Amino acid sequence: MKQEKFKDSTKSFEGVLKKSSKGKYVLRLYVTGMTPKSTQAIQNIKKMCDEELRGRYDLEVIDIYQRPALAQGEQIIATPTLIKKLPLPLRRFIGDLSDTERIVLGLEVKPKK
Repeated sequence: MKQEKFKDSTKSFEGVLKKSSKGKYVLRLYVTGMTPKSTQAIQNIKKMCDEELRGRYDLEVIDIYQRPALAQGEQIIATPTLIKKLPLPLRRFIGDLSDTERIVLGLEVKPKK
């Protein structure tokens, strides 16, 4: 009986998670200080998000010098690195993110419904 309750709560949790993140993009950008490449990547992703995902994204910029444990947990081996956490599937992009077309395609940006 306890096992059935566990399965039901898992399905319920997954349903709520799916509804709450529907259409919302959760992005993390890992950078190394304020180097020219880091600065360029921040500008590029903010511009792309404002144009393609207005109001539908959360972007967290993480300086791996200040928060090395987060970078280690995500296994960041190069910077700048952008990680799309939600919607699934998880995606990673390395570089200054200047190829907007490639990023939009890789993020699987869908028009707002």
